[in-house]
Amino acid sequence: MKALAVLVAALSLPAAEFRLAKPGYEYRFPQDHFAHPEFQTEWWYFTGNLSAASGRRFGFELTFFRHAVAPEAASASPWSVRDLWMAHAALSDIEKGRFLWRERINRTGPGLAGADAATGCVWNGNWQVCWRGERMQLEAVTEEFMLRLEVVPQKPPVIHGRDGTSRKGAGEGRASHYISFTRLSATGTLSYAGERFALAGTAWMDHEFFTNQLSDEQLGWDWFSIQLDNDTELMLVQIRRAGGAVDPFSHGTLVEVSGRSRHLEAGDFRLEPLTRWKSPATGALYPIRWRIQVPALELELEAATPLASQELAGSKVLLPSYWEGAMDYRGRLRGGPVTGRGYLEMTGYDRPVRLSPPPPAPGGRAASATPPD
Repeated sequence: MKALAVLVAALSLPAAEFRLAKPGYEYRFPQDHFAHPEFQTEWWYFTGNLSAASGRRFGFELTFFRHAVAPEAASASPWSVRDLWMAHAALSDIEKGRFLWRERINRTGPGLAGADAATGCVWNGNWQVCWRGERMQLEAVTEEFMLRLEVVPQKPPVIHGRDGTSRKGAGEGRASHYISFTRLSATGTLSYAGERFALAGTAWMDHEFFTNQLSDEQLGWDWFSIQLDNDTELMLVQIRRAGGAVDPFSHGTLVEVSGRSRHLEAGDFRLEPLTRWKSPATGALYPIRWRIQVPALELELEAATPLASQELAGSKVLLPSYWEGAMDYRGRLRGGPVTGRGYLEMTGYDRPVRLSPPPPAPGGRAASATPPD
């Protein structure tokens, strides 16, 4: 699961207007890397840990969100509003202890935002990811930094869940179709703070599309991407309920060295928060150090971040704040030492994941936001 699961939910039409995520979906690539307008909500999500030749470390996030506000365009005009698009770009400067992020909100329109299988690109303004065969080229240009990366899958795409669906709750369609590239080699350049860095590292990509959202009892989630140094990966998501209970629809995926994946149920792992950080912007208390146990794998890890302040403190009008940041993992696997890196996303700590519509902008265009550093 990823942030903003209900992108501008108050603008949503009834779920009946859109297709539900159900078992038996037939995935087709590369088509399924692009837009699915028959589903109401969709996102493409890239995160990763990168290093310069000097060893200086950076984390990055580049995300694109699509949310349908109408089942069909109001007219044939290219300016008709069917989808609202949001994008986040974030940079974690681990050495300097600095976190920068920017947000864009746009509408579907010529040159504005979209996802197009014909061109192989998903974009919002001059932020984009373009597929060039198996390679993906990422670009984000902001006032503070410019990031250009090429990422190459080291394993085939993973389909999470069972029978093509990743369930989030009880009832028909309370699920998503969820695809990941769990290990991407990444190389590129970063222009930032008057310097230019050549970077290399490892990234992760999630792509989900669905219609139904969280239930009223589900407040938010803790999502871990874990890339271990033995070339295996884990995705774990813990859905939190009102009162602090762990939702039984929490789940995960183990990806073996070969690329073969194994579904994990809520009872197959345990996530225990150890240390919390209080956000000066929202007052939210985020667990930034965790103990992770997966008994069937004989795996126990401690997860800790090298940079506590990685919160995207959003507008109270539009979106809930969430924490998304670089993580280090260290522990034991089948009795031997193991380390790794990855990312952690935490939502629903500021307030439940319930969104409000954006404020109106002159001329009827979607509002845009530029959050502070």
